[in-house]
Amino acid sequence: MATSNPAFSNSPAFTQNATKAIQFSQTPSAEQLDELYGRPAATAEQTDRMTYENTIQKIVGSFAVLLVAAAVGWFVPLLAIPAAIAGFVVSLVLIFKKKPSAPLTLAYAGLEGLFVGGISAIFEQIAPGVATQAVIATFVIIGVVLALFRSGKIRASKRATKVFMIAIIGYALFSLINLGLIVFGVNSDPWGLRGGEIFGIPVALLLGVLVILLASYSLVLDFDSIQQGVRRGAPAAFGWTAAFGIMVTVVWLYVEILRMLAILRGGE
Repeated sequence: MATSNPAFSNSPAFTQNATKAIQFSQTPSAEQLDELYGRPAATAEQTDRMTYENTIQKIVGSFAVLLVAAAVGWFVPLLAIPAAIAGFVVSLVLIFKKKPSAPLTLAYAGLEGLFVGGISAIFEQIAPGVATQAVIATFVIIGVVLALFRSGKIRASKRATKVFMIAIIGYALFSLINLGLIVFGVNSDPWGLRGGEIFGIPVALLLGVLVILLASYSLVLDFDSIQQGVRRGAPAAFGWTAAFGIMVTVVWLYVEILRMLAILRGGE
């Protein structure tokens, strides 16, 4: 199953079929075969292969760095914009870099943390309490999606992924057009088209629901990619790629929820 998250889709560990074979330079003798069969089976950890445990450790470690940096960004919100730009550059390097990189992944976590903390502080000025609400909503969504995925009640499919890709491309185009309308002063609303209404329903609410659905399915694709990586026996280092991919989706989900709540509460 192809994933839309570029962190996974550009990594051979999650997109190619793994072939495992032991090649001998010469035919082994009966004694050598007997010795091989008598050896205890090596675990995934011993062969430095990707497991759920070592992948979770890398994900948790990355988010720990993100949270610490977010605390700094909260008190110094001016760092949000430069951190977002630097984070975008690092993300491009990680996406097009075939081999995983722990230092770059942790650097990305730190930069995204500064951005998330800074923008949260800014939005908190618009609608007090919105950051806490966004954090809770994000954790609830992640927990629900993970529970449904583990239970087998939700899985990625080719048809759903095609619909997802069309929807996310459409949303990206809308976001670019909306940004252009704001920058060039075509729309006087500070939120652009997001601040309007359709049949009395706030556009921000409609978009918020759409993005939550898109991000939730993106998480399903991310979990599926990690599952495939473990099954294929990918090197343990690719756990850092998984951590990067999960961070991309979670940060996107949080920021979108934060913006939606800020717009909906801005008129209070």
